[in-house]
Amino acid sequence: MTFLCISNYFKGMDFLRTCFDASCKVYLVTSEKTREENWPKECIEDIFFVEDIGEQGDWDMEALTRGTAYFLRQVRVDRIVALDDFDVEKAAHLREEFRIPGMGTTTGRYFRDKLAMRVKAREDGIPIPDFSNTFNDADLNDFIDRNPGPCVVKPRSAAAAAGITKVKDQQSYWETIHGLGDDRHRYLVEAFKPGEVYHVDSLTLDGKVIFSRVSRYISTPMEVAQGGGVFRSHTVPFGGDEDIALQALNEKVLKAFGMNFSASHTEFIRSKETGEYYFLETSSRVGGAHLAEMVEASSGINLWNEWAKIEISKARGTDYKLPPVRNDHAGIVVSLSRFEHPDSSSFQDPEIVWRLDKPYHIGLILQSPDREKILELLDKYGNRILSEFHASV
Repeated sequence: MTFLCISNYFKGMDFLRTCFDASCKVYLVTSEKTREENWPKECIEDIFFVEDIGEQGDWDMEALTRGTAYFLRQVRVDRIVALDDFDVEKAAHLREEFRIPGMGTTTGRYFRDKLAMRVKAREDGIPIPDFSNTFNDADLNDFIDRNPGPCVVKPRSAAAAAGITKVKDQQSYWETIHGLGDDRHRYLVEAFKPGEVYHVDSLTLDGKVIFSRVSRYISTPMEVAQGGGVFRSHTVPFGGDEDIALQALNEKVLKAFGMNFSASHTEFIRSKETGEYYFLETSSRVGGAHLAEMVEASSGINLWNEWAKIEISKARGTDYKLPPVRNDHAGIVVSLSRFEHPDSSSFQDPEIVWRLDKPYHIGLILQSPDREKILELLDKYGNRILSEFHASV
């Protein structure tokens, strides 16, 4: 089998290696900015580099299509796989153009376009914060009447917390909307719901969720991206109310959006006022910020490896079996560092199972059968990192 993998960033090494180990041929299309990264070239037949357009990592889709067409004259591709959020639409477009099995453009929108997600969720009765498109003035005024503030203005296709603006009242809301100029249709506006934010990391096969792990952020990606601080997350009690409710809601979301087979990362918020869970967003890929490593520390399931095996089994028409799942608790703490190569050796607790090796970053993953121990260490490490290592941009 031959896989054409698309990645705007340096990630997915375990996916590429798993495909290679299964005797698949792997080709990679990636951004020019990753040329010097340590890709596992022994596992890749060839790498093609594409120049980014603008800050959002866009590519010239016509050039990508023509380049793929030229490539397909000599190579028969069985599957196209998007390894990052930014690549979902690219891969869906190429599958449609060249009639390669997998998620097409309409379904792909549900896992990339935040407005499409919300419209579909509302149609299927999935609880979501109130929202509106930004391209119709009457819709915007109706939304403002219902939600005088605060609210958030979100780009429809950016990844993580990039480009999100929180506005507190009607005046600043319209200032923000007018400031978007001709790009305002690329955004949506949503009522801000204070509360705890969760993420559910899953594997789906034949439309059924076969594995999921529910975790809760201590510091959300948006809070860290916009205000600095230390990123932290941890698994929730297994079989508890949070776990049961969010696993069920996650399955409802993925079924409604037409997920057939893939990894996914889905976020929810629990309202501080009512205790109700609301859907925030989802994606058809492995979660970023090293959450996959935290999930593996908790469960023994490497999401990149198992996603690759699912893709291979679907391409070959063979059966897939999920490995045994562990139920340990795990937590992660990650921060920008003011040191290029921070020394984390002073963190010596036996619960540490992983250390981040990346310039100007410091990070640790913890594992224990005792959830309270994980929470205690996350609190202690977060404070230490904030005082001894932390930097913000």
